[in-house]
Amino acid sequence: MMTTPREVEAEKYLEEHKIGEMMHNLMSMLFFYRPERPREFLIAQLEQLNASKLSGADSPCLFDDSNLDAVFGILDPVNQGFISYVQYKEALKTLGIEKFNEHPEDFGNDRISNETFKREAKEGLLRCAATFQM
Repeated sequence: MMTTPREVEAEKYLEEHKIGEMMHNLMSMLFFYRPERPREFLIAQLEQLNASKLSGADSPCLFDDSNLDAVFGILDPVNQGFISYVQYKEALKTLGIEKFNEHPEDFGNDRISNETFKREAKEGLLRCAATFQM
């Protein structure tokens, strides 16, 4: 199937403005919070994104420290204080983070601490949430 110049132009526009990522983030927030009034919720999220863009503050994020601690706890059920690199990598991908630090602290020892995991996850999640940035 041939792609028309108009379709190529539309795809380029969507990629440039990260529309797909923004829609994905908004839908994830809808499924997570399940607000009574979804339209108003989406408007509020877009207003928050705009405010964070104007102020330079961090973008709204779906996961906080307690959520990331819970994810780490699932991966470290015997409370060793670390997870393997494979667990780290898969957990970040599961959180929707495609681009992450491939060589985090303690990568060589195959022992990723909770602090390292949370730091890397937060950075990745903030990059994902900053859909307004170009």
